[in-house]
Amino acid sequence: MSTKQFASLKGLAKNIRDSLGTSDTPDTKNYFLLFAYNGTGKTRLSGEFKDLGKKKVSGSKETTRDTLYYNAFTEDLFTWYNDLYEDTDRRLLFNTDSRFFDGLRDLEMDTHIREFLRVHVDFDFTINYDEGYVNFSREVRTREGLETVSGIKISRGEENMFIWCFFLAIIQLVKLESLSYDWVKYIYIDDPVSSLDDNNVVAMACQLAELLKDCRTKTVISTHHALFFNVMHNELKKESTASRFLSFNKETGKYIVKNTGDTPFFHHIALIKELKRAADSGKIYTYHFNILRNVLEKTAAFHGFNHFSACIKWEEDDLDGIIYARIINLLSHGNHSVFQPIEMVADNKALFRKALAGFLETYKFNDDLFTEE
Repeated sequence: MSTKQFASLKGLAKNIRDSLGTSDTPDTKNYFLLFAYNGTGKTRLSGEFKDLGKKKVSGSKETTRDTLYYNAFTEDLFTWYNDLYEDTDRRLLFNTDSRFFDGLRDLEMDTHIREFLRVHVDFDFTINYDEGYVNFSREVRTREGLETVSGIKISRGEENMFIWCFFLAIIQLVKLESLSYDWVKYIYIDDPVSSLDDNNVVAMACQLAELLKDCRTKTVISTHHALFFNVMHNELKKESTASRFLSFNKETGKYIVKNTGDTPFFHHIALIKELKRAADSGKIYTYHFNILRNVLEKTAAFHGFNHFSACIKWEEDDLDGIIYARIINLLSHGNHSVFQPIEMVADNKALFRKALAGFLETYKFNDDLFTEE
């Protein structure tokens, strides 16, 4: 497959399920990696995929399901009680009504979570299974030696890491074919790397890939994080993996899925292709200046410049700097939303084309990248 278009996310979700099959389906993919920018519909796609696996039990109000998923809704199963009055009894509550937490006590979840969590953080925790909350503690050094401080409030990044390791522990139980999770036929993971630095992103990706290898449960992973996507691609590319790039065409209203090929997808290439396509078509919107600035800033940082303006090529006869000042002013005002596109006026389009052409002339890219399929 090179390119496919879908009129709805539900249609795309069905296609992904067909690509994966189940653990008993021959000649199908084991993993489906999907890269897409924020706002494309990744979280909605995970919901459509999950809903396709729900089946009503005949003669009952119960519903069966087949997908264990991690997305924004999973994170919302956990909420903080911060003890605003005494400021001492801080705890992370979890919704015990969710099947996500089936059989926690019997499965020694503490041990499984610590196995993954200790790689990333220096705090400890205890789970109160009856009342549904987690307490955190950390050892701190004092004059008397090490002292354990309990009831601490962990950072947002640490919280996300704890919830993620909670999920990894459940995947491990699925892999071990625990009866509490024997209903899981698919695993769907959507954007697990928010609030994490690059070191933790790489560690998380490697940890996840190692856990998924030899797992009989088919897995979908979607993300907007290029580094996480690239690591997962490299770790799983020998494991019957489909790697795709998802975008949304505002004019046709269709979702476009492209094969990323044998090499990982690089987000800066996609950005530049989008800018070149806009410049060639004449359909240049205000938010394209934001994208161009993003590319210029990363290029300037890579080449050791202090400001992105060093990567803009100007004509020698621009002595009074009018064009220079104007383009910088436009680029510096980044309050242009991709969800409310406003087409540029003609003179601003000319400035945009000039800046982009100068950048592509100075920093050479493969011309084949800009050839439409």
